[in-house]
Amino acid sequence: MSNEIPVKQVDPSSDSSNKKKKSETVDLYASRQKIYVKEIKGFFQRIRNVSLTMLMGMYFLFVWLTLDGQPLIHFDLPAREFHLYGMTFFPKDFFLLSGMLIISAFGLFFVTTLFGRVWCGYTCPQTVWTFVFMWIEEKVEGSRNKRMKLDKAPNSREKITKKSIKHALWLFVALATGLTFVGYFYPIRELIVDLFTLNANGWSYFWVGFFTVATYLNAGWMREQVCLYMCPYARFQSVMFDPNTRVVSYDPNRGEPRGKRKKGVDPEEVGLGDCIDCGQCVQVCPTGIDIRDGLQYECIGCALCIDACDEIMEKMNYPKGLIRYTTENELEGKTSKLLRPRTFGYGLVLTLMIGAVVYNVANRVPAQLDSIRDRGALFSFNGEGRVENTYTLKIQNMSEVPQTFELSVEGLDGMRILTDTTVTVSSGENRSLPTVVDVAPAALPDTNNQIIFHAESTTDTSISLETESRFVGPRPR
Repeated sequence: MSNEIPVKQVDPSSDSSNKKKKSETVDLYASRQKIYVKEIKGFFQRIRNVSLTMLMGMYFLFVWLTLDGQPLIHFDLPAREFHLYGMTFFPKDFFLLSGMLIISAFGLFFVTTLFGRVWCGYTCPQTVWTFVFMWIEEKVEGSRNKRMKLDKAPNSREKITKKSIKHALWLFVALATGLTFVGYFYPIRELIVDLFTLNANGWSYFWVGFFTVATYLNAGWMREQVCLYMCPYARFQSVMFDPNTRVVSYDPNRGEPRGKRKKGVDPEEVGLGDCIDCGQCVQVCPTGIDIRDGLQYECIGCALCIDACDEIMEKMNYPKGLIRYTTENELEGKTSKLLRPRTFGYGLVLTLMIGAVVYNVANRVPAQLDSIRDRGALFSFNGEGRVENTYTLKIQNMSEVPQTFELSVEGLDGMRILTDTTVTVSSGENRSLPTVVDVAPAALPDTNNQIIFHAESTTDTSISLETESRFVGPRPR
């Protein structure tokens, strides 16, 4: 069965009886055509180089940094501890993670409504690693034309050598990426030693291998396919766009009709627009689209076409900006608004969530004390004739070091704790302590009385905990 169907192009303004209809064949299942991206230098490419260097530097450097003997960033899954910039978080802090994810989502929505897919063009990991792999390919195999000729040429010693060097460098970067990623979960200094001395567990080898292969395939082979078919952002981004969203656009009012001409020729003299139809904007596009066809979901907003077009405009002595960051309203000669109801909505939610997370982190205590009264028996009398109540005290130590606590209770005259009042809780431990409290019957003003448990740390005097509970006794006489 053929994968091709005949398609007839019909011009509704023409007389079908006088003009012969054109027909063409469209391949519905065309295989991927390799995109050869031309290197370009310009303002936006310099911005990307800065962001790429910063992001790659942070990714590969932070895994090696320590603070007070603890890795700067360490997700200790077996211990259920997450160390971030000197703070330790536990599963009970999951709401903070939820808040950070909401901040990330609304931050993305907010920026997208204003400037389109700038996240994709400058900070997305797929973009960052793809540009690194493209840079390696450029340095090893040469310019765009040289790479195209090399791929078409038969196998030779030169071709095999260049391809081998390129793929070896790709694999090296991919391996470094995989090691670094796993290093955020398995301390990197231990990981490197354990891997090469064969002392690491099987999962360590698996995940290093998995992320090495994933990086190699995604950034080296699949590239734009990840953006076009695997990334959901490309599909739902249009929901956040409106005529005031600033995106990379071609100005047809200025550029059309396009056509070639000599340098310095006034476009009006030859009846043409500013676009000389050089195709440079297509050759530098990492997703292989023609921005002159209008806004397309494949566009990642990298602005390489802007740099390429500005370079040509400068050579032709034409004003820059034929392709630029602009809005649909501006292209139509209308006024463009930066702030809109949608922008205010996203910005408001973003601000509130940032404030809530910052407040909770700033007021997060390094330890917590809770009490649960034994409901199996309301009260009992001990051998001294005093009234006893039984509790379970729970102390959670969320600090980086073990803490020793001194327990006390107040609220009724002559109250005392009969069980141990000194307890040491390890870092990250949630300790449960059976606790018995008694008081003389004469000191009970009511059958249900409020008391307060205290836990004072002798390790860190700034940590002072308390929690309320109830003490039940017989009816006073």
